[in-house]
Amino acid sequence: MQHITPNPNTLIWYDSDYISSPDEQLFNPAYWKAQNRVIGSAQGRGTTWFVETEHLPAALRHYRRGGLFGKLVRDQYWFSGWQNTRSFLEFSLLNKLAKANVNVPRPLAALAVRSGLTYRADLLSEKIANAQDLVAILQVGRIDSAAYHRIGAEIRAMHDAGVNHTDLNIHNVLIDDKNRVWIIDFDKCSEQSGDSWKQDNLSRLKRSFEKELGRYQIHWQPTDFDALLKGYQQGKQ
Repeated sequence: MQHITPNPNTLIWYDSDYISSPDEQLFNPAYWKAQNRVIGSAQGRGTTWFVETEHLPAALRHYRRGGLFGKLVRDQYWFSGWQNTRSFLEFSLLNKLAKANVNVPRPLAALAVRSGLTYRADLLSEKIANAQDLVAILQVGRIDSAAYHRIGAEIRAMHDAGVNHTDLNIHNVLIDDKNRVWIIDFDKCSEQSGDSWKQDNLSRLKRSFEKELGRYQIHWQPTDFDALLKGYQQGKQ
């Protein structure tokens, strides 16, 4: 990880293997639109833009608040040091997981811009090619026990790396066209010692299956989670 400071109130962290010219414009959707390099978008708390970088497709996300407070203060966060910014923390966590051979998006660049006591932030990370989240996949049909084993094993690898995914749900688990499992969206996640939080992650994931079963009528049944837990116990082979 390298970093530059274009001015005293701006810091960019980047991976020089993928970003040769780190600049604030990398985090501006208008820059990518002007070059006709926007390849898609997705709506969530805000718009995630999918763009074609010099080396690989990437996802550009601006950090936004959720909930009632987010309606009042959409994208400003209290500044308590550059290494406490959400963009730096997620960039660092993705780096750690990638080095631990966990399937996560490669972090390409992160931005934080300070304004007085607050800051705004953005993250540019790899777009996982030819992948869908579990909700989209299970709306079409069931997946077999081997797929659930792989999901459990990938979560186990993340836990073995000491990372607590505080929003582990089936929107954040992807499967690509080579049957590889990916875990995404590590905003507000962190490294953590001990074990009690690991069960909390798994319980949250199970509740997500149950919730989307009612909302989207996904093809899932409780015994499928037993297969996932078996994969978790065995780990990645």
